Amino acid sequence: MRRVVVGVAITLVLFVVAGIALVAVGVRLYVIQSDGMAPTLAKGERMVVERFTYRLGFPRAGDVILYRAPPGWSDSGGALIQRIIAVGEQTVECRTATGLTVDGEPIAEPYLDAATSAADPAIHPCLGHEFGPVTVPDGRLWVMGDNRTHSADSRAHCISPPEDAQRGVMCTGDPVAGTVPVDDVVGKVRFVVVSPTQWERVN
Repeated sequence: MRRVVVGVAITLVLFVVAGIALVAVGVRLYVIQSDGMAPTLAKGERMVVERFTYRLGFPRAGDVILYRAPPGWSDSGGALIQRIIAVGEQTVECRTATGLTVDGEPIAEPYLDAATSAADPAIHPCLGHEFGPVTVPDGRLWVMGDNRTHSADSRAHCISPPEDAQRGVMCTGDPVAGTVPVDDVVGKVRFVVVSPTQWERVN
């Protein structure tokens, strides 16, 4: 019995030490609050976010990030989770005929799911209105959720002049409004915690 108690105590101590070590290197656990990144990240799941990567370099297209919500982007004023589609000085655009492109090149998006979005990206590649072209300002990011039809991302906060909006093309105005400052990125989402002993990498 004493050995069991000692074993449990040692395990708890190790967990505490590991937790302190993770926090020290900039690793935190967060709970996902919405379905905007489904099926990659589901509401209620726990994710591991690390900050160290962006101390050595800049966020890149394709990264899933946690960032501080710009004013007006979140009712709670908290942090949001989305995927970087384009970085500073890149041009992002979506048309039904060409799909999502960055600098004129189509983007492969294997994480999109027709059942989750209730729309087939092979038929409706923009999964919403056509938009752009948007040239992302230097030091800013264009972000989108994987669950495109249920994500209040850059497309929801951009500026759309009336003449373009009337013909169904959004986000052709000032690009600053629909982009996120790099300085507001909290960290990169690395893993989903399935159980204390099972973590799945986020691609």
